[in-house]
Amino acid sequence: MITLDPIARALVAADSEAADKLGAPNYDEFQSDREVWELLREKPWSVLRVTMPHCDVRTPEDIGEEGSKATLARAVANMARLMSDPMVKKAMHILWVYEITRPGHEDKPQIGLGGLALTREIRTPENPTGSVIRNEGIREAKAQGRAQLTQVTHTDMGTVNLAVDDASGEVLGALGAYVRLHDPSFETHDEMGCRHRVWLVSDPKEVERFQALVAREPHAYVADGNHRSAAAAMLGYEHYLAVVFPKSTMTIAPYNRLVDVARDQRAALVSSVQRSFQVERHAGPEPLQPATTHDIGLYDGSAWWHLQPKPETFDPNDAAQDIDADIVQRRIMEQVLGVSDARDDRITYVGANRDATWLQAQVDEGLHGCAITLPPVTMEQFIRVCLQDKLMPPKSTWFVPKIRSGLVMAMV
Repeated sequence: MITLDPIARALVAADSEAADKLGAPNYDEFQSDREVWELLREKPWSVLRVTMPHCDVRTPEDIGEEGSKATLARAVANMARLMSDPMVKKAMHILWVYEITRPGHEDKPQIGLGGLALTREIRTPENPTGSVIRNEGIREAKAQGRAQLTQVTHTDMGTVNLAVDDASGEVLGALGAYVRLHDPSFETHDEMGCRHRVWLVSDPKEVERFQALVAREPHAYVADGNHRSAAAAMLGYEHYLAVVFPKSTMTIAPYNRLVDVARDQRAALVSSVQRSFQVERHAGPEPLQPATTHDIGLYDGSAWWHLQPKPETFDPNDAAQDIDADIVQRRIMEQVLGVSDARDDRITYVGANRDATWLQAQVDEGLHGCAITLPPVTMEQFIRVCLQDKLMPPKSTWFVPKIRSGLVMAMV
């Protein structure tokens, strides 16, 4: 059973114009603090002022330390200003229908139901039968940083993306029927051109009906926001902000890597990986972004190569080992390059908001030693890992489109 309670006191965009000003990517979608600072120059009223307060400074040189007393104080001040701004309004006892449409995919929007999920339903070693299944290890310091921000601002702004099976199709059908019958409360577009539309649902009968539909789901899978849900649990909160999406509407994009390697390692890279992979030079004119499971791209500064893992490199019955990111970590990072820790600073993880052409340019400009491109994890692989109670390899799923931060916030 999945519980999704209404938000008792919500802070929402007043209208579409306000949503344009407020909306922002989540804190973990950026490659660097400099990117956050630059976006704040373009959108000075965005919720990034609160979610990334150390970047809300006059110059890049002034960017502070995340989680410091000074930046937390800035978050509190910025939140106080936001609370009194006419861009936002309060809404009571609401769920919300949330639709995101990517350019070129107008016939298949991602649509879900937002509300408050229960921390006690999260599956942990102490709660092995929990119905909300995490699939990523939690870095305590990262979760603690989000917890501190939530605590000092008294606002939960970090929405967790939950996937549900919706085997009957009833959840998707009910959400689709609702948006056809009602005008959205507001809408906005993000930096990637995706349209975000929100319908605030306050009618008690509609709230109860949607809750009952979601409650029929046996499991939910954390697609984005493991640390955001962990932060709420750290604080002892009963709830965390979440949107439940039927898995049929969701898309996983590639999550690639740039790696810093020594000159002698790069010279021998292709021959070294042949121990674990079948290797073939890429014949196409464009940089290689694989689309099929177990087809991996490698750019060594001179050419792109197709790598296909040999059968002995992974156990296909182990859902986590079957993920290409895990194969790359074990057979290239560790075995060839000697980078045993996936959190090593020599690895830069690059989401699908940067393409293979950008990755190649990073190597050609001497900023990194090589690029590795991975096919997207499939939803079937993702859910199989969850149901085996395994952990996804770090930085292996990049769900698109991303939930917009700052459109609906829960006051706590």
